Amino acid sequence: MHRALSVSEILVEIFINLDQLPSSSGIGWTHSLTQKSLASLARTCTTFHELAMDLLWATMPGLRPLFGCVTRLHPVIYDPTTKYSWSQDVDPLAEHEFHEFLRHSARVRIITISANTYFHLLTALPIEPCVFPGLLSLFWTVQRTNTGDFRFFLSPTLRRCYVSELHPDLRCIGTRCATLEQFTVQEDSNMTQLWETVRSCTRLRRLQCSAPLDSAAWMHLSTIPTLLEVKILTSQRIIHYPLDHLNFATFLNLTTLAFRGIEVEAVVTIIQHFKFPSLKEFEMHIRVLLWAEAEQLFRALSQCKASQTLEHINISSHDRIQEHTSDSLTAVRQFLCFRQLRTLRLSAHRSIFLDNDLLFEAMTSWPHIRSLSLVDWHLCPPTVTFRGLFAALRLCPRLEDLQVSIDARNIDIEPEAESFQHTSLKNLTVGSYESQDVNVEAVARIIFSMLPAVDRVICASRNVPRVWKDVNRHLELLRNRPSSMPSRYLTGAALDVI
Repeated sequence: MHRALSVSEILVEIFINLDQLPSSSGIGWTHSLTQKSLASLARTCTTFHELAMDLLWATMPGLRPLFGCVTRLHPVIYDPTTKYSWSQDVDPLAEHEFHEFLRHSARVRIITISANTYFHLLTALPIEPCVFPGLLSLFWTVQRTNTGDFRFFLSPTLRRCYVSELHPDLRCIGTRCATLEQFTVQEDSNMTQLWETVRSCTRLRRLQCSAPLDSAAWMHLSTIPTLLEVKILTSQRIIHYPLDHLNFATFLNLTTLAFRGIEVEAVVTIIQHFKFPSLKEFEMHIRVLLWAEAEQLFRALSQCKASQTLEHINISSHDRIQEHTSDSLTAVRQFLCFRQLRTLRLSAHRSIFLDNDLLFEAMTSWPHIRSLSLVDWHLCPPTVTFRGLFAALRLCPRLEDLQVSIDARNIDIEPEAESFQHTSLKNLTVGSYESQDVNVEAVARIIFSMLPAVDRVICASRNVPRVWKDVNRHLELLRNRPSSMPSRYLTGAALDVI
């Protein structure tokens, strides 16, 4: 054996790279090329054994492979005739068999539990066994969890816990797993139990839950200096809940704040009562966003003291509702204060005010913008012209995605007379307003000449207006024309053959 393989640091790098090789088969962990290689290395020599075994057992898709290491269970588990029913009528592990199980379970760092089929085999163990003493990540998708099922997996070393639903066993998970950094609850949960669970965690970095938090839980989270991300994502329905006891506090290092299905009033209350000096991302998705609520949200967000840090804003609503007011949303103007903005996505069934002057001012305020999407489902006549568009594009050389409504009838720019090209813009999405009497050839020449990375214009809705279909057909003709044929000689007859 080469002397270099006796250096533990070199051996670790070799084995880690081997552990990242793609599988040769997708039908199970035992057929993986990596698993077979690691098993072979573990049997090669004592130098390789421990490290290879650690990597071999580090990630487990369930308990079956671990029970397969118990001498009594091995022939039953790997008998093809009892593949799915082997655990029926099998006695729990005896004390000496538990040591066989633990010999490998102690190496597990990540485990996924999708069924509690085999838990009865562990019932003869001590009341508080440390079955997975080195476990770092737990992914729990069991449909019906019984009391006591979690006790085998709540290791003191656990850092990441994903559960499909909250269970009373997790009420004090933060106390039992003091190093817990990431906690995710995917489905709707008992809110009182969730609040108590959250308050038990003191070292969280990321929290995602499917029910709203009460005032005490929010106040507790504000005291956690390690907290970076909070996402409250409910099941697409507005949740009404009071936040009557919030005090003014600071989320010192929080960078991401996201809501789905939470009423606007509650979100505004949270934004107004807390400071977010490090906030970089804000998301909110709601079924219905009324004009008054939207303006209140935009105003609160613009005043949340994150003007020098906020980089990504994504606000959307997907249901239409009749309102008496016809006023446009003023989000663009209210968000001019966010000088570090990289992404702005607004989607609402209200018209979003934007004209040439405001677009120019916005791009002046957002020199780092990479994606701007203003989805206006209200189908108002667009007020941004090509001249206004390209005047604004000169100010944002990094912009890659743009979605705005453009007045295609107003050809106020001549591409042959312009030397400017925006080479970074790759995706141009326009509104669904059906314009009449549009010179599609002129529009196509403008896009082809000044936006060379745009292959075709995308429409915001599924019903693509005829005008933009014609523009795309002409763009294709321009791209495929012989180099000797000037674009002005492309006729309607030639367009019809595409």
